[in-house]
Amino acid sequence: MLRWLLPESIADVLPAEARAIEELRRRLLDLYRSYGYELVMPPLIEHLDSLLTGSGRDLGLRTFQLVDQLSGRTLGVRADMTPQVARIDAHLLDRDGVVRLCYAGSVLHTRAQGVLATREPIQIGAELYGHAGIEAEVETIDLMVRSLAAAGVARLRIDLCHVGVVQGLLDALGPLDPEVDVDELYRLLQGKDIPGLHEALRDSPVALREALPTLARLHGRAGAGFEGEGSALARARAQLPDAPAIRDALERLERLCASPVLQRWQQLELSIDLADLRGYRYHNGITFAAYVEALPYAIARGGRYDDVGRAFGRARPATGFSIELRALAGLLENGAPASAIRAPWSDDAALVEAIDSLRAAGEIVVQALPGRDPGPQEFVCDRELVLRGNEWIVDPVGAPR
Repeated sequence: MLRWLLPESIADVLPAEARAIEELRRRLLDLYRSYGYELVMPPLIEHLDSLLTGSGRDLGLRTFQLVDQLSGRTLGVRADMTPQVARIDAHLLDRDGVVRLCYAGSVLHTRAQGVLATREPIQIGAELYGHAGIEAEVETIDLMVRSLAAAGVARLRIDLCHVGVVQGLLDALGPLDPEVDVDELYRLLQGKDIPGLHEALRDSPVALREALPTLARLHGRAGAGFEGEGSALARARAQLPDAPAIRDALERLERLCASPVLQRWQQLELSIDLADLRGYRYHNGITFAAYVEALPYAIARGGRYDDVGRAFGRARPATGFSIELRALAGLLENGAPASAIRAPWSDDAALVEAIDSLRAAGEIVVQALPGRDPGPQEFVCDRELVLRGNEWIVDPVGAPR
């Protein structure tokens, strides 16, 4: 094997892409700070049992594992930063009331989540703890939309789901046949595999055999006019049992869709998909996934995951979102190379002072090493430092002297 070959779905980030990612990361973290979110930096590795607490089987399959040579315990390389941030809120900060935290960093997956996806995503996101009301979902979705708008996303669709609907059906119409694999059932629902659902439920109660496949058909636009007869929410009310858990879930989705905070976004299309059940073992309320035209998979995901902090000593209402920063930066239009100043290499004290002053003022100054031209870079040297008399001044390149 050639030594410079990298593992599958792992790649270096070269200058132009690295600049775009880093500039976007700074822009988004400043945005989150303007909303009152505090930055935290969880470690890259943790004890596996802590890293996977409350996160479900899916995250466990995506997590690289290794043995700690100091303790002999199994460690995991984080595949998602959200459980780590929940641990920080519950165990380390231990504050009362609402806590807003944000984060940014690399995660590692055992398998890429899509054909074009990397196994080393850069995850950035925000989490809100301590508030169980719909206002928390409104704020986090609003912040997620603003994050994507910062990358120039012109059109955006967010699919909304509530994982409590399925549990409400099981409680009202169940029980499931003991032979049914629950994980497989959710996979069939998510894939909208109606024949597969009928087969999996063949020995379950008749009402359940009819209701769960119906759930796979309950998807469609929301937002303006979401209360119309043909909307997904209206069809859900008409076709699903009037059980308290289902009624509460649909009412919460309706309130979210009606929020003026979200309706003010002209580029945003809200839709309902009651079978979009990714992370069902982790989430316990409204979930959401954001899609843009340029990508075949969700650019951002989030939702409510109350009480995950219980394993760390304190149960808390929680909701938030995360974005794949590397994919989001890839949506940016290629910017023009930065303007820079070319300077000669010299030990002249006046030149060194002039270069220091220019850099302190925010200018990019590239010194040409003796006998070497700087060559093509992420900068265009359209100006140069030249000596006029006893003073170093900045002139346009090629200006008469």
